[in-house]
Amino acid sequence: MKFKIAPSLLSADFARLGEDLARAEAAGADWHHVDVMDGHFVNNITIGVPVVKSLKAIAKIPLDVHLMITDPWRHADAFLEAGADVLTFHAETLYMGEAKPLIDRIHAAGAKAALSINPETSEEILVPYLDSLDMVLVMSVRPGFGGQSFREDVLDKVKRLREVHGFTGDIEMDGGISRHTIAACAEAGCNVFVAGSALYGAEDMRSEIKVFRGAIGVV
Repeated sequence: MKFKIAPSLLSADFARLGEDLARAEAAGADWHHVDVMDGHFVNNITIGVPVVKSLKAIAKIPLDVHLMITDPWRHADAFLEAGADVLTFHAETLYMGEAKPLIDRIHAAGAKAALSINPETSEEILVPYLDSLDMVLVMSVRPGFGGQSFREDVLDKVKRLREVHGFTGDIEMDGGISRHTIAACAEAGCNVFVAGSALYGAEDMRSEIKVFRGAIGVV
């Protein structure tokens, strides 16, 4: 599978989002990772539909929209219409509704569908849906805020998704990804890597992305 680097806009300069989007693209990013937080599912509030729509108007690479919200069933259509190319919602919200109908809605809109799990959540919750998903997002930090340290214990879940459950879609790792942690994630079975401060905080994002790719054996 192709390795993808997805700089997280959570670490961008929100006063210069258009410029930072262009900077990430020029640096060789594959996707833009867009964190949507509602202040309920996580203790932070970030951006909503109008910003995603504005980003889509200027983005030259896919928007990887991560819904860290309590009720994705209510809001998914709006984000799909705004231009999400990949739409992820959390398995921890499944008490609110059935996953398969929402996955089908995402596919019907022409987007890729993904489910995410927090560090404390077992990958077993994903098993009934793996055949329908394009991607699984594994959080290696508690969702809500950037700059947290990577938790190595989540790598076992990635290995089980590949080796025990036979998942062949994309596996994305989000949280604490840097030049020091990306190789272990790739070795476990991840192929999509979200990095915020490690990329947007780098003096030269292009050089840092090259370091990332070198660490996972991609020139």
